[in-house]
Amino acid sequence: MTKYIFVTGGVTSSLGKGIIAASLAKLLQARGFKVTIQKFDPYINIDPGTLNPYEHGECYVTEDGAETDLDLGHYERFLNVSTSQANNVTTGRIYKHVIEQERAGAYLGKTVQVIPHITDEIKRRMQLLGQSGEYDIVITELGGTVGDIESLPFIEAVRQLRWELGSNDSLVIHLTLVPYLAAAGELKTKPTQHSVKTLLEYGVQPDILVCRTEHKLNQDIRKKLALFCNVNVNAVVESIDASTIYDVPLLMLKEQLDKTVLTKLKLSTKNEPNLENWKAFLGRLKNPTTEINIGLVGKYVELPDAYKSISEAFIHAGSTNESRVKVKFIAAESINENNVADKLKGLHGVLVAPGFGERGLEGKLSTIKYVRENKIPFFGICLGMQCAVIEFGRNVLHLKDANSYEMDANTPNPVINLMEEQKNIKNMGGTMRLGAYDCDIKKGTKAFAIYGKAKISERHRHRYEFNNAYLKDYEKAGMVASGLNPKTGLVEIVELKDHPFFVAGQFHPELKSTVANPHPLFVSFVAAAIAYKNQ
Repeated sequence: MTKYIFVTGGVTSSLGKGIIAASLAKLLQARGFKVTIQKFDPYINIDPGTLNPYEHGECYVTEDGAETDLDLGHYERFLNVSTSQANNVTTGRIYKHVIEQERAGAYLGKTVQVIPHITDEIKRRMQLLGQSGEYDIVITELGGTVGDIESLPFIEAVRQLRWELGSNDSLVIHLTLVPYLAAAGELKTKPTQHSVKTLLEYGVQPDILVCRTEHKLNQDIRKKLALFCNVNVNAVVESIDASTIYDVPLLMLKEQLDKTVLTKLKLSTKNEPNLENWKAFLGRLKNPTTEINIGLVGKYVELPDAYKSISEAFIHAGSTNESRVKVKFIAAESINENNVADKLKGLHGVLVAPGFGERGLEGKLSTIKYVRENKIPFFGICLGMQCAVIEFGRNVLHLKDANSYEMDANTPNPVINLMEEQKNIKNMGGTMRLGAYDCDIKKGTKAFAIYGKAKISERHRHRYEFNNAYLKDYEKAGMVASGLNPKTGLVEIVELKDHPFFVAGQFHPELKSTVANPHPLFVSFVAAAIAYKNQ
């Protein structure tokens, strides 16, 4: 029988429900349980695919091509297990399904209402992964904050589901804030009391409180929270600010969160969690032997969450290389031919980031020209790869008007072109080339040396591709297509022959980097940056 854990948030957003859920899952997984996590988001968008990264951070893409919340990235990085379409559900998706069912006559003339029809659909989706028979425990993170009007149907669905499942088969963890008032010199429990009171009004009693705090919770505060929030004292868990998110599983282990959860779910606590590899990763991360500076050139740099997976992939690759990777975010539109040397000063490698639209394009091209000519390690991802192709076309092949169809539909030299199947698409949501695609790597190339194999699979999220009409000219001039899609022949990876590290991919390697399996492209790029620093 699958057990269900629900994680809700109170007082304020951005407390780190995703990190707590992923950390708990990691501890349970380390004890031998089969665990998965799903995220239910209360916004009406069908998925985050059309959301501006400034609104919601990066859009994370799963193997099966679902555009999802960035928390799914945390789940995969912690657990080293792939998520799917079923792991992220939005209000928009729930309502769309119910309305389609109503149009098809599925409700036999009944008045379609939030209760039972919307809540029934939420409950059905909450149990989908559990019913697959693959998991012992399913953790469901509810987006938003308790008290938000949008999240009411989700809380109600949890109330009903807990009633249906029985007391030992589900539990609720409520993540809340215990703020420190400097003027009074004390931690305040009242916001948590109000948050739990709101949850109780909806008919849900939390079993465990996880309290985000900047200062240690003493026993008196734990007793006070337990008394007023109707939980056991050992179910008041401290979640103190950590220097890295990868510390959180060990902090939760110290607080015995996993043990408390298993006891309440009547599951065995016999096996102690095996976290040796995790501790080894942390040991390398916290005791680097060197430090490098990497420039990340992009258009959403004011919000680091827009490049969350890239930042985390650098942490994984840095640990592997026993190096601290300091990522400097540089706004692409702030770079031009005249200041590029100054902007990139002191960097040991440059990554040109993914994105959409023309803003910052010329800055990216100036960056790539500079690192190409000055033999500075370069790594391009998605649009970064397309920019490398445009820059090479303009400055090496002398196609002065080389461009992407996305930026200029009338360019006589569309070295990056719109895919044929994309030309008649009107709807923007969920219509790109999404998810995992195979790639064949040519032997004798840098890409082959990095991956160590000829067949790989990587995740995509784009509409535009290298225009193969120009491929021969590019290869003759020294830009090699080292990775190709076996079915379509489309270019997946380009690299330069006479450069210490100039590699760019049409896909998003950062989406597959985990603590247990750092991505080889990032590991090699960091190694190249260390070599460049030491030369």
